[in-house]
Amino acid sequence: MTHPFSAITRLGLGGVALALVLAGSTLPATAAPADAVRATEQPTVEEQRLDRAAPQEILRRSGFDALAPRFARALEGSRDYARAEREVTRHASALWRRAVDRAQGRGPGGDLSRGDDRPLYWARLALSSELRTWTPRFALDERRRAALHTALETASRGQDDIRYPGPRVKRVLVTGFDPFTLDRDARIGNPSGASALALDGTLVRTAEGPARIETVVFPVRWTDFAEGTVERALARHLPHLDLFTTVSQGRPGRFDVERTNGAWRGGFPDNENLSRTGTVPVTDPASQPQWTSTTLPYRLLTEADTGRFPVYDNTEVTEIPAGATQPVTRPDGPTLGSTARAGGGGDYLSNEIAYRATLLRDRLGVPKLPGGHLHTPVLQFGTGNTDPATGTVTDPEFERNRADIVHQVRALVVTAVGAASDGREKGPGR
Repeated sequence: MTHPFSAITRLGLGGVALALVLAGSTLPATAAPADAVRATEQPTVEEQRLDRAAPQEILRRSGFDALAPRFARALEGSRDYARAEREVTRHASALWRRAVDRAQGRGPGGDLSRGDDRPLYWARLALSSELRTWTPRFALDERRRAALHTALETASRGQDDIRYPGPRVKRVLVTGFDPFTLDRDARIGNPSGASALALDGTLVRTAEGPARIETVVFPVRWTDFAEGTVERALARHLPHLDLFTTVSQGRPGRFDVERTNGAWRGGFPDNENLSRTGTVPVTDPASQPQWTSTTLPYRLLTEADTGRFPVYDNTEVTEIPAGATQPVTRPDGPTLGSTARAGGGGDYLSNEIAYRATLLRDRLGVPKLPGGHLHTPVLQFGTGNTDPATGTVTDPEFERNRADIVHQVRALVVTAVGAASDGREKGPGR
């Protein structure tokens, strides 16, 4: 039987219709009664998973279970929208910073291993649930409540926390993802998210000098991608970077540098249990390419000694050839005029974030900027701990696997930025 993540990696992320971010201070003052707004609020699919045993244990053992009650008290003390907006941003930013500090060995940690990305995910949902069910003391219409949720998402994912020093330090941006397939196993973590927490704000040494790594984490939700979450987070930074890489969880036992990204959504259910199939929705679809390419130094990354997992240059795609009607899988990339059905990273959000980021790179006029997508090995539980009904939320092998993956992501990023700095393999095919 194929491992579930093997199928998932055939799926991809893509395209963007940039949405207006509503700023609460600019919205009209008219609003429905606060209690009427609350009465229409239902927990999201993600929030409904919070009451399960594994999420509750993860929150308790990390100490993140205290954050939602504090947030609720702060909301209750907010007597106007401006104060509520400040509290949402403050608590969301503190959540991100606490998760980063914990992963990097600072501050309180609880008895759950510090490298764990799951406390951030479940605590964010706990804060989101408190915000959704909060009855304010002032009029709050649905648009302003939605703006508060946007602020919570943005700040708690590190998107407001990107800071780079002066020009003598290389600038690197790395992205990760939330855990997913949580109905299959609520204990699941995502090594790309763990890597983002471990690397955020770190200064690394390369052969060409120091580099600062900043990171963000994205949701596993089709709707957010269609509404432009990737472009909003990356557009202002991409032209000023020396390298970027999007990262997600891929196949068991291996890393993949994805050579080509496709403009197709394959429909695998996301964390809201929604499916989307069709061309990746982007602005200006008339100029939208079917394929985009990595500019990461893929050959060097496959040859360098970066850790215990092999690293592959993945050139496979699925396409409908020009003039044909049926999809075929090609091991060596797309043919001229073909229509995308899966990139190297599949047709799920992994492929889509790679497609969106590299399309944005090209549209912003920096096509030679080194960037692309890296798939990590699947983060697996230890032998005897694979049954979600009877297994524990962590074990030594699970923690060792995560640490090794995170260490190798770091080594691959350092290798890539060093190659980019000295001019090696800057363009595809070189």
